[in-house]
Amino acid sequence: MRLVLDTAVMVAAIRSAEGASRWLLRSALERRRGLTFLVSVPLLIEYEAVMTGADHLKTAGISALDVGVLLDAVAAAAEPVRLAYLWRPALPDPDDDMVLEAAVNGRADAIVTFNTADFGPAAKDFGIAVLSSGETVRKLKGLQ
Repeated sequence: MRLVLDTAVMVAAIRSAEGASRWLLRSALERRRGLTFLVSVPLLIEYEAVMTGADHLKTAGISALDVGVLLDAVAAAAEPVRLAYLWRPALPDPDDDMVLEAAVNGRADAIVTFNTADFGPAAKDFGIAVLSSGETVRKLKGLQ
């Protein structure tokens, strides 16, 4: 399954060690069978900008340097997406457009997000599913 993780899912992955978002991130880093994590340069920059917020770092008990190391690992494990086409504006939140663009250009099967309502119509136009972290974990565990 080819996935793009929304920034909020990445934040949840560092804030909660036991959640579905952490399971997805760990699976992507371990390159578990059947899972391809897709990222673009703008999306990695967005991840870093949000994940290094003081409140997220404090809750996660990590430093900005730790986030940098994590994102280096994400970049190494993920399939890079070259943004050949941009679709803007397509979503109510302009920051979400980069997630959709990575998914479309990377031929993702799904976008993993907590914001399924906003992503749903636009992603459907491109044949991309919009799933929560929990739904995605259940699908992946069913595939293994």
